[in-house]
Amino acid sequence: MSTGTGTGTAAEDRVFAALANATRREVLRLLRERGPQPVQALADHFDMRRPSLSEHLRVLREAGLVSEQRSGRQRIYRLEAAPLAEVQDWLHPYERFWRDRLKGLGELLDRLPDDDQP
Repeated sequence: MSTGTGTGTAAEDRVFAALANATRREVLRLLRERGPQPVQALADHFDMRRPSLSEHLRVLREAGLVSEQRSGRQRIYRLEAAPLAEVQDWLHPYERFWRDRLKGLGELLDRLPDDDQP
């Protein structure tokens, strides 16, 4: 992921757009926890029609977050985690920022007197 002028690539934008939706994040969680699954097994977890879930799967596939394999009449979906590593790389400086801030807050609180002392 680029760290330049704040404009991401089209691929980066697709990944972040895919992750912005709670249904798609839940699909990724299911695939992470339960491994590759056919569309119907995924659909059983959602209160939506299959065409709606298929649209979510298409977005995830175009973002590179899932892959699809045909097995007879079934389509099996598998998590592809590489784009998530790129997101983690992008988020890392923010994690470091907040860790430093919280460390500073902890140091400040340690210097303050306790209220329960006479």
